[in-house]
Amino acid sequence: MPLEGEYEPSPEKWVRDQVELYERTGGREGNTLPGRPEPVVVFTTRGAKSGKVRKNPLMRVEHDGVYAMVASQGGAPKHPTWYFNLKAHPDQVTVQDGDRVRDGVAREVEGAEYDQWWERAVAAYRDYADYQQKTDRKIPIVLVEPTS
Repeated sequence: MPLEGEYEPSPEKWVRDQVELYERTGGREGNTLPGRPEPVVVFTTRGAKSGKVRKNPLMRVEHDGVYAMVASQGGAPKHPTWYFNLKAHPDQVTVQDGDRVRDGVAREVEGAEYDQWWERAVAAYRDYADYQQKTDRKIPIVLVEPTS
């Protein structure tokens, strides 16, 4: 069931446009980043501070119905805002993969589980390896496990 409440679109125009196109077409369009072949899915979270509904297209990293949200921020020195949303509200996340929307619960992975998911993430989107080289922080991986 999609999160309810006031939706606050991204301040980034390309993100707003991509989310709108993806949702409007059930993922038939807007399902890759501009100029890239790798698929994306749309994650919906609740803002940690604002409580507003937020939506982000992220690379599709999936295994056995579990989705990984890789907090790469393109190798920036800080975590993306959505990471803090998940920490504050781990039980308020949905993932839209094509026309299917699923509720989930988020949890950050560590250790051997992290290593396994990092391999999956880099296999899905090779740029993640470059992003890790660009930053001093360890890029977090948050799994979204289905609740329904």
